[in-house]
Amino acid sequence: MMKIWIDADACPKMVKEVIFKASFRLNVPVCLVANSYMSVPLAPHISTVKVDKGADVADFYIVENLSSSDLVVTADIPLASLVIEKGAVAINPRGELYTEENISERLSVRDFMQNLRDNGVDTGGPPPLGPKDKASFTNSFDRIMTRLLKK
Repeated sequence: MMKIWIDADACPKMVKEVIFKASFRLNVPVCLVANSYMSVPLAPHISTVKVDKGADVADFYIVENLSSSDLVVTADIPLASLVIEKGAVAINPRGELYTEENISERLSVRDFMQNLRDNGVDTGGPPPLGPKDKASFTNSFDRIMTRLLKK
């Protein structure tokens, strides 16, 4: 059976709410992994894992415990790359699917932007999520869930 993993430290509340509703509707287990306490609905198929603080601790936990039938929701591109390597599916909170075809380019852009920031360039950041992003995530998430549940 598939499971939905959420890289929860930076996952927006509106995205988690969409996932919780789908989990209730479809009886699909969800696990939020974070290095801080997370408030979640009381439900037998929704769980949390609190990992130690530290760079990539939550990421490594997810990668070690996921299976190829799982879906991971993350904005962390290196984590998404590891998820794809394990044969699972990764999507970001804006509804963009990470694939074998686009992950290398995304890693390169991420590394380039990090290099700029490390050298003092203010690169800004992505705009806050809005209603269009929620709709985009919901539509993409529903399509992916339909595909994964048919397997």
